[in-house]
Amino acid sequence: MAIDSDPNSPGAWSRVFGGMRKFFAEAGDISAFAIRFFREILFPPYEFREVIRQSYEIGYKSFSLVGITAFIIGLVLTLQSRPTLVEFGAEAWLPAMVGISIIREIGPVITALICAGKIGSGIGAELGSMRVTEQIDAMEVSGTNPFKYIVVSRMVATTVMVPVLVILGDTIALYGSFIAVKLKGAVSLKLFLSQVFESIDYGDVIPSIVKSVFFGFAIGLTGCFKGYYTKKGTAGVGRSANSAVVIGSLLIFIIDLIAVQITQFFGIF
Repeated sequence: MAIDSDPNSPGAWSRVFGGMRKFFAEAGDISAFAIRFFREILFPPYEFREVIRQSYEIGYKSFSLVGITAFIIGLVLTLQSRPTLVEFGAEAWLPAMVGISIIREIGPVITALICAGKIGSGIGAELGSMRVTEQIDAMEVSGTNPFKYIVVSRMVATTVMVPVLVILGDTIALYGSFIAVKLKGAVSLKLFLSQVFESIDYGDVIPSIVKSVFFGFAIGLTGCFKGYYTKKGTAGVGRSANSAVVIGSLLIFIIDLIAVQITQFFGIF
């Protein structure tokens, strides 16, 4: 079948408007899904045990990947930045520069993207499998609220655990940076950390933690939404997992952009 390549043809415009309509329809569905989450979380029963179990699955089992990635980022960022600073005679600024970069931006965003890939896809695939095997339908028939048990618990766990992973990842990244500095000169960990913490304040730390909470919420929201409404059998499970990662990563960048604009507007940075 021939494809109409004329951008002014009616077929091209219909595809554009069809894509826009699909985009806004899905954005509305995700917003309604989020509103339902806030409505369900306010009223009992509260699934505390499931929240704790999901926190373990999401947090503890993702820590090794986050830790290894953070250590390498701190190490590489320091090794790459040092020659330039040495060239300008500003090597003493290296701990402060790396610390601010990691805590403000690199640590939260990279950790959130890792979580979007690992956690978001996992939630999407898990809930998608439960949907296509009719486990969710069976819970509804038995009188159990599957949304509260399956969705709310996972979204609460991601919202809580992603900031924790960000803090741990920042700490490990700073240690990786110290190792890189130590390889090039005699410096103690105490001196390195004192130079780092002299350069940062609450205006660097608090916005980083706050936006990581929204990162966690976005990851849980997209993973649960795509998995909960999986269609077209087992093939839809893979599409749900893939879509959860793509949309979750996009939301992370959008939230980060909004957070930077807000903090600059109020003069936090």
